[in-house]
Amino acid sequence: MITRGVRTHGASLGKRFLYVRTCTEQLAEPLSAEDQTVQSMPDASPTKWHLAHTTWFFETFVLRPHVGGYRTFDPAYEYLFNSYYEAVGPRHPRPQRGMLTRPSLAEVMSYRRHVSDAMAALLDSGNQDIDAIVELGLHHEQQHQELILMDAKHLLSLNPLKPAYRAPTSSHGAATPLAWRDFEGGLVEIGHDSEGFAFDNEGPRHRVWLEPYALASRPTNCGEYLAFIEDGGYQRPEFWLSAGWDCVNQRGWTAPLYWEKDDAEWRVFTLSGLQSLDPAAPVCHVSGFEAAAFAKWAGKRLPREAEWEAGASALEDTGIVWEWTASPYVAYPGYREPAGAIGEYNGKFMANQMVLRGGCSATPAGHVRPTYRNFFPPDARWMFGGIRLAEDLR
Repeated sequence: MITRGVRTHGASLGKRFLYVRTCTEQLAEPLSAEDQTVQSMPDASPTKWHLAHTTWFFETFVLRPHVGGYRTFDPAYEYLFNSYYEAVGPRHPRPQRGMLTRPSLAEVMSYRRHVSDAMAALLDSGNQDIDAIVELGLHHEQQHQELILMDAKHLLSLNPLKPAYRAPTSSHGAATPLAWRDFEGGLVEIGHDSEGFAFDNEGPRHRVWLEPYALASRPTNCGEYLAFIEDGGYQRPEFWLSAGWDCVNQRGWTAPLYWEKDDAEWRVFTLSGLQSLDPAAPVCHVSGFEAAAFAKWAGKRLPREAEWEAGASALEDTGIVWEWTASPYVAYPGYREPAGAIGEYNGKFMANQMVLRGGCSATPAGHVRPTYRNFFPPDARWMFGGIRLAEDLR
């Protein structure tokens, strides 16, 4: 687990701010300036852009509104590094972020220092009016820490040299036998209980009725998914949702992203470079369509997000891969978007996406909690998405 949560509980907000900012820069250090400039696909962003955008967030939402006479580092950055905040103004097109050879990485790092210094001074002033937006900014930057690893992995996988981001990690050892955890269901409460930080889409807490169900004790592993492949899973339309079958045929899917077969051996590209497939490791980088197809092949189904959350405390190996659910990403009953531009953070994406739960090996530790709702389109594969099976008990 990469432990990048805000671990300094009880420390000043200023110390927490500097800790998170330093962690982001440490994640970028193994990458060259060239690595940090390239955009491998429209859904990914260059590391340099992540470094700048997380800085733009603090400059736009904290420093400019709350510091009289604050000197903007470069007015052009307001356009270059806005992600999707329509209320803030126009922005550089997302698919063209890799064209931003300028500003240079050195200039972006100067931008980070400029903003971090100004933020440190502001936080030392004791202005508590900014605490909530700074807290959101810290968690926002931690989300981009995970994105840096996702996007860098995709980029490095396309390099014919298959370079490693980091040294190899230990294997998972022998596969753990799959067991099942039964749940009676009934009327349960889900959603954040207002203790500690949560994103707005995690609430409000509300009641949900669940029929009796069971969840697999652990995520599906690579050996189990390989059996699906060897049984013709990618050639048999009866397992696939219609849109998923279209993806299989149009995109030529034959295995999870980063899997490749060399003669008779399957290998997987990892952040440690190309490695032999580990049958005991949780399968990763599958789309929601692949997860649903595997579940149907196995005679099971994907969990609904309320089932997953209600049963989370009884599950093993959560936080290794994000686990697809069968639930669309929609607002909870009583949800209200925050006012202003910050209201665009989550609410406007509540269409054509599916919910994933649990966190992954690249998720900051403080973000791995039962109520966290990640979301992606069902055809997305470059995030660390995996599978946990479910079944009905009646």
